[in-house]
Amino acid sequence: MTRVYEEADFVAVRSVPERPTFLPGSSIEIVSPISPPAPLDHVFFDFDGTLSLIREGWQGVMIPMMVEELLATGTSESPEELRQMVTEFVTNLTGKQTIYQMIRLAEEIRKRGKIPEDPLVYKRRYHERLMARIEHRREALREGRISPEEMLVPGARDFLEFLVQQGCRLYLASGTDEVYVREEAALLGLDRYFGEHIYGAIDNYQSFSKATVIERLLKENNVPGNRLVGFGDGYVDIQVVKSAGGVAVAVASDERNRSGQPDPWKRERLIRAGADLVIPDYREWQKLATFLWGEKAGMC
Repeated sequence: MTRVYEEADFVAVRSVPERPTFLPGSSIEIVSPISPPAPLDHVFFDFDGTLSLIREGWQGVMIPMMVEELLATGTSESPEELRQMVTEFVTNLTGKQTIYQMIRLAEEIRKRGKIPEDPLVYKRRYHERLMARIEHRREALREGRISPEEMLVPGARDFLEFLVQQGCRLYLASGTDEVYVREEAALLGLDRYFGEHIYGAIDNYQSFSKATVIERLLKENNVPGNRLVGFGDGYVDIQVVKSAGGVAVAVASDERNRSGQPDPWKRERLIRAGADLVIPDYREWQKLATFLWGEKAGMC
């Protein structure tokens, strides 16, 4: 029998500290003391916003599309009222597979007395619009008109190179459809770091989750969760890594500006989700590596 997975909703497990604590001389925020009892030799990454910036601005596609669908129900609500409502639930569901946001859209349409289409239809409609918006980025990468570094969270490649040199095993999982994740990872030259360990959403969404990826990698490699460290900019990434017993690093990336400063909303949400550390990007990867691996760096 096929196992069914339901991605968990956001659950706050801690409050945001009034005064942040930073690793001396860095922008690496220490939320929870870490003293790994075992080598962190299995490393999990989210994709969009954690490594890739190709889809930066996706909210500017999804939210207007949903407002259009809701206006088509004949509701008396104004476009601004709908935009505020949609922005709230899209934001709250960010981190889960895209289909969950479309399921919520279908529910809102039904509340307004109309019969919605299948959520997969809305997801495909959204992807068509998103692809139209970002295709110039993908095409520029294919043709070599822009460097992959321009579409990566700063410092990401150097950090991945370090991890590979340590002999760590790397895994990539995304709520974006797997076909796009694999294609965009290749455009960015990231496929060489993850090999076949690249996972993404599928239409049969209840057969996939980031939790299943982590569960599988730990089981297949016969390693305990305390040998896992995970990086993500969504609450799901933090929750699944912590549930497995690993160290969770929140990547509060400023996707639009690449400023080197943490995005305030991401930082707060990911801390509340249980993140152990918060980084704005990977520019200080050497300090982060020393903190996590210490003298054992080079012995993963």
